[in-house]
Amino acid sequence: MGFLQFLREAGKFLSVNYMMSKDSVKKRLETGISFTEFSYQLLQGYDFYHLYKNKNIRLQMGGSDQWGNITTGTEIIRRKEGDEEGYFKAYALTTPLLTKSDGSKFGKSEGGNIWLDPEKTSPYAFYQFWLGQSDEDCPRYIRVYSFRTKEEIEALEAQHAEAPHLRILQKALAEELTVRVHSQKAYDLVLKASEVLFGKATLETLQSIALDEFDTIFDGVPQTEISRQEWDECANVLDLVSTVTRSEVYPSKGEARRAIQQNAVSVNKVKVASPEQVLAEFSLLQDRFLLISKGKKNHLIKVV
Repeated sequence: MGFLQFLREAGKFLSVNYMMSKDSVKKRLETGISFTEFSYQLLQGYDFYHLYKNKNIRLQMGGSDQWGNITTGTEIIRRKEGDEEGYFKAYALTTPLLTKSDGSKFGKSEGGNIWLDPEKTSPYAFYQFWLGQSDEDCPRYIRVYSFRTKEEIEALEAQHAEAPHLRILQKALAEELTVRVHSQKAYDLVLKASEVLFGKATLETLQSIALDEFDTIFDGVPQTEISRQEWDECANVLDLVSTVTRSEVYPSKGEARRAIQQNAVSVNKVKVASPEQVLAEFSLLQDRFLLISKGKKNHLIKVV
C-alpha cells in the first residue's frame, strides 16, 4: 500500500486531537516526538483493522504500554465497520508491563535480552540470563513465569533469604524455564557446560562430552581453529598458547610463560606444570578439541 493510499484509507478516520489524547503521545510532547513515532499508532491501528477485516481477528493483546495503539485499532474498526450489517466489536486486552529493575522493558530493541529460538539464544545463554537476575527482580519474575504454587514460591524465597549467595531463586527459575522452553536434555547439557566452564569439572567430565554436544556447551566461548599440521609442529604448551593460536590466548610468549609458572594455566582441566611440557601428555577431546583455561577464562582450540 502506498503512502497516499494509506492516508486515504486510514488517516481520515482519526483526528489529530484523538491521536494527541493518547498518554503515549502526551508524555512525549514535552521532550519532543517525531512524525514517525506520532503516526505509529495509526499504522498499528490500521494493522488491527486489516486483521479484523481479512482474518476475522477480534482481539489484540499486548503489554500495558500498547493500550493506546491497540485502542486506536478498535476505534478505526468501529468507525469503518460500525454501521455495516454483521458488525462485530473488536477488543483490547493488556497486561501489566514486565520491566527490569532499572525500569527498562523486555524487548528486542532494548538490548541484553533473550529469544526463545535456540538459533538466536542458545539454551546455555538462556539459562545464564535467568541465573544472572538480581535478587530484587526474581520474586516478581518467578510469580509471572513459574507454574509453582504460591506456597512453593514462598518456601523458595525463605530458603533464598537464609543463603542469598546460593542463588536459590535464580536457579529454580532458570531450571524451570530452560526445561519448559528447550527440554530436559538441554538443561542437563547446560549444567554440564556450567560445570566445565565455571565449576570443578575434571578431565573425565570433558572426555564424557559427546561430539554433538560440544557446540552447545562451548557456545560463546572464544575459539581458535588450527590445522593438524600446526598442532603436530607445536613443541610444547608454550608454543600452542602463544604462537600457534595467533596470540589469541596470550599476546606474547613471555606473558604465557609467566602465567604457566604462576600455576594459572590448565589444559583440559589439568594444570600445566611447565612451559616446556609436551603436548603429547594431553590427548585431544574427541580427537579434535583442546580446552585451555587461563584463570577462570576458557578458550577452545579446534584442530582440523
